Amino acid sequence: MIECDVLVVGGGPAGSTTAAFLAQRGHRVVLLERDRHPRFHIGESLLPANIPILERLGVLDAVREIGVLKLGADFPATNGNGYNVFRFRRALGDTPPYAFQVKREEFDELLFRHAASLGVDTRQGVRVRSADFPPGGVVARAEPESGEPFTVKARYLVDATGRDAFLGDALKLKRKHPRHRSAALFAHFRGVERRPGEDAGNISIYTHEHGWAWMIPLRQDVVSVGIVADPWLFKNRSEPPASFLRRVLDAVPGARERMARAEMVGNLHATGNYSYVCGRITGPRWMMAGDAGAFVDPIFSTGVFLAMRAGEQAAMTIGRILEDPTSERRLQRAYEREVWSGLRALSWFIERFNAPATRMLFANPRNAFGMEQA
Repeated sequence: MIECDVLVVGGGPAGSTTAAFLAQRGHRVVLLERDRHPRFHIGESLLPANIPILERLGVLDAVREIGVLKLGADFPATNGNGYNVFRFRRALGDTPPYAFQVKREEFDELLFRHAASLGVDTRQGVRVRSADFPPGGVVARAEPESGEPFTVKARYLVDATGRDAFLGDALKLKRKHPRHRSAALFAHFRGVERRPGEDAGNISIYTHEHGWAWMIPLRQDVVSVGIVADPWLFKNRSEPPASFLRRVLDAVPGARERMARAEMVGNLHATGNYSYVCGRITGPRWMMAGDAGAFVDPIFSTGVFLAMRAGEQAAMTIGRILEDPTSERRLQRAYEREVWSGLRALSWFIERFNAPATRMLFANPRNAFGMEQA
């Protein structure tokens, strides 16, 4: 049996961030990841709000080494360029004027190994099969790829398993989002035309008849390209996924021209109807962080930020709970308010993204009342 203060299940950005911040506070942490790093994952575009978290973790310089500088995002427009750039340096608030695009297999492995360097007991290729919550603790049963199953006894558990939603499924809390229905198809390409000058690293967002599409520049001339739409569009396709992806993009002015000489180099993936929410994200001696609790839509590159922000908040909250267990419910409610408020704001915007008024806003920005900066 392994004993620790906190067991973190899931070694993505949410789990590694939670574990690292808990270790910084002096807690004994076990971090179990089902897969082995490096492993491919979507969600390659970071936000300026990630930068302060990376600084507090102590990994900003390392991320800079593996990332592509991202100074903004562009959307289609009927001007001379064919697009408008929204630059981070003009944004309201005090977030940094830049972010990075990263290959998630590199980024996730970096965060996981950083947690290990801080003293976290990190183990890969280990699946947590079940967890019980007897009075005063947690008992989880884990099964490695090879070797004997083992038990972890902890004071607290963090579910950071992303869309696997370990506790959401076990406790029957996970349900499809009542308003969002979307699926995605994506791949990596070389030869995609990039924006000129300082905008070469920016993310590009396009709209198509049934949803939206992205282009994310990565290192080594690789660009991540994907489409998001209602699941029925994917179910009713008549050609192979790669051909279907190209056909949808060929119908999008601007995207079609940039993809003219592009060649697919791998990582062709599809995801089903992936918008969901859990009825609760906390309970006695457990919390969810990141996509384990809810996932709406990746349209504004919020996934990794929300995961890391929740991971940092979870670590701070659990640290205080371990010092004073009687404060658990009060501190959990504060954590829930923060997580749900961010998701509600994002959900409101996503529901309206394809509305004519929103498309006009991005295509023809006016700065009356500071609207463009907002």
